[in-house]
Amino acid sequence: MGAILEAIHDKLTATFQPIRLQVDDDSARHHGHAGARPGGESHFNVTIEAEAFRGQPKVARQRMVYRALADELSGPVHALSVKALAPGES
Repeated sequence: MGAILEAIHDKLTATFQPIRLQVDDDSARHHGHAGARPGGESHFNVTIEAEAFRGQPKVARQRMVYRALADELSGPVHALSVKALAPGES
């Protein structure tokens, strides 16, 4: 697990206490594209299921995740795909 992936995982865990959390480094698929870094860890996919998202619209859920990861998004992370779910959603 890379340092940035680990930071994303740890921050989302601390912020949302998720029931399910999957963080995937998708950087290899974007090699040579804008924002891609030679060492990877620039493009991520996140699936998170947490009580904090219950009753929140999709855009609000994404903004909650983006706020939690503001430091990463202002630096090494070029792209972040987020699937934020309330418990029981798929």
